[in-house]
Amino acid sequence: MSSHTAIIIGSGVGGLATAIRLALKGHDVTVLERRPSPGGKLSLLEVDGYRFDRGPSLFTEPGNIAELFMLAGVPMIDHLRYRQVEESCRYHFNDGKVITAAHGVEAFAQALREVSGEDEDNVNEYLKRASSAYSTLGDVFLRHSLHKASTWLNRRILGALWHTRPAYLFKSLDAYNRGSFRTAEARMIFDRFATYNGSDPYRAPAMLSMIPHLEIGQGTWYPEGGMWSITEALYRLAKELGVRFRFDAPVSRILHEKGRVTGVNVRDETLPAPIVVSNADVLFTYRDLLGDQRMARKLERQERSSSAVIFYWGVGRTFPELRLHNIFFSGDYQDEFKRIFSGPGLSADPTVYVNITSKMEEGHAPPGKENWFVMVNAPAGMLTDDPTVLETLRNKVLDKLERMLGVSIRPHLEVERVLTPKGIETDTSTFLGALYGTSSNTAFSAFLRHPNFSRNIRGLYFTGGSVHPGGGIPLVLKSAAIVAGMIPDATPGKT
Repeated sequence: MSSHTAIIIGSGVGGLATAIRLALKGHDVTVLERRPSPGGKLSLLEVDGYRFDRGPSLFTEPGNIAELFMLAGVPMIDHLRYRQVEESCRYHFNDGKVITAAHGVEAFAQALREVSGEDEDNVNEYLKRASSAYSTLGDVFLRHSLHKASTWLNRRILGALWHTRPAYLFKSLDAYNRGSFRTAEARMIFDRFATYNGSDPYRAPAMLSMIPHLEIGQGTWYPEGGMWSITEALYRLAKELGVRFRFDAPVSRILHEKGRVTGVNVRDETLPAPIVVSNADVLFTYRDLLGDQRMARKLERQERSSSAVIFYWGVGRTFPELRLHNIFFSGDYQDEFKRIFSGPGLSADPTVYVNITSKMEEGHAPPGKENWFVMVNAPAGMLTDDPTVLETLRNKVLDKLERMLGVSIRPHLEVERVLTPKGIETDTSTFLGALYGTSSNTAFSAFLRHPNFSRNIRGLYFTGGSVHPGGGIPLVLKSAAIVAGMIPDATPGKT
């Protein structure tokens, strides 16, 4: 068995990025994927001339991807092109107000003042603090394991801790926002950033207030071809670096002896390897691939992040009042999150997110038409595809959009597909369909996320959204960097 051999389970973004980094370190890498194509949650749906990104729709921190191409010495422009979006989001409120978040802090602060009356200084100061927090806290903690002693002895970590505001840990994001803004519109906009890791702004710590820095301070981006093009670019780069892929190859067991990983079973075949990286949901990995029911039960007890119900609608006309990213807020935002995390069921007036990539480029919908990705946050574990439940939710969403836009949508629906929490669990082996693994609803949630390595099995590592530092494309790419940093370079000539 070659000491260079590394097996990666799953070809989601975390698995692809880890494969690239390990190949660059001289390892002989094989990626095993149970589905017929790469991407995990970041996959593609095409129906009757309409093209939809099935999963993540927001692209921030493109430098995480550019870094992989830079390390490989490969021009990224040959694989992936992206451009900055001039309008990060368009926010719609029940009273008819619409706030356009134009690119840049000053433009956003001005738009918020003009529509809601929020003081521009409040917005500027908030985002200044967010930027400082991200550079001193976020960038440090998100790039290092929280489960290694060496991390806590790092001088940068000690400096970051020194600059930590007590409010970041001991106030909820909503309480922090209430102390920062005087208008309900500003508070709701900044509360929603808790949903970027599937959490409740009324319980999640104010540390999450650094997230708006990425979208408003640094900006949002659009990859040509849609989000699926990120998967394609990383897959092509990995193959160019010699990474092998086996599709329709479900791993049935991770093998280990005497506290050391030895390989995996794929159906009836044993593949030996001294390094195994699981890009699968960590609970699924323990329960189904390691047979460690004790650890699986421990992970089950952690609160899950939110899930979602997503409608993919081919709409037979254009809507100039909508842009790439659109939010239609609930009339009772707090009740919506209480229902998601405590029950019962979905809000009577859910917040609705609409993403339309055909606004950015042709070919994603037939001429004169649009591809709508319509998402409603839902409880993890809402594992029902009951047509009555889905039809009720569908009508709530359509009623809300038609009322707030003042136009009829139903007659123009030409294509419809639905993805539920149950479908997310089935498609991606994500426990209860939780999009981000565990929630971040306590001050110490970050420390409860599973580490990127096994404490008991040497050579076994974990990447992806269910482990440190969390879910979402930027964090998943950082998890890949953390894992690769733990694995030594291959030593040529040794077997």
